[in-house]
Amino acid sequence: MTARPIPTAALILYALVLALGLGVGSAYAVLNGTPPFGSRRLGPWQAWPKLGSADADPYMRAIVARRGDVPLAIGEGLALTALVDKDGRKLSSACSYRIGRSTPAARWWTLTVYDEAGRPSPSELGRSGFTSSEVVRDADNMFTIALSRSLSPGNWLQLPASGPFTVVLRLYDIPGAAGLNLNADDLPTIERGECSA
Repeated sequence: MTARPIPTAALILYALVLALGLGVGSAYAVLNGTPPFGSRRLGPWQAWPKLGSADADPYMRAIVARRGDVPLAIGEGLALTALVDKDGRKLSSACSYRIGRSTPAARWWTLTVYDEAGRPSPSELGRSGFTSSEVVRDADNMFTIALSRSLSPGNWLQLPASGPFTVVLRLYDIPGAAGLNLNADDLPTIERGECSA
């Protein structure tokens, strides 16, 4: 018994469906992730200095348009995102964290916690972040912000009930060219504390 040859039309249709699936799938993956190019890693923090500039690549522009974000322009400041702690471990709501003690020179800054879906993390106190004018500082003008699911004294932000989360630090009106002169030592550390099941 001989195998029947597959018609050319069926092979062409298979190739088209495969190409369409791979194209749509890869576009979906890129648009729902972080920009694949132009990032700068500073310890646990990651920034895309050109995100709000005319030099942003097509991937950055597409991701910003898909999310509906309004990125900071180069003259306005810089947004830094943390998905991991200082040791490179993924941020998890099952653990507690301490962020501090200082930030680089900036006229104003905000620090916000976002849940897995990218929404500001809801909390019992109705707070998902701090600004530089709200955070309580010590005698040396340093600060520490506690992140956990349960109430903590001092500067505290409640983490989502479960799953991973993201911390975004936005620096407004920073000296230099969009913070390109920053290094990891200038930024707050993210230290992991105890974890629960």
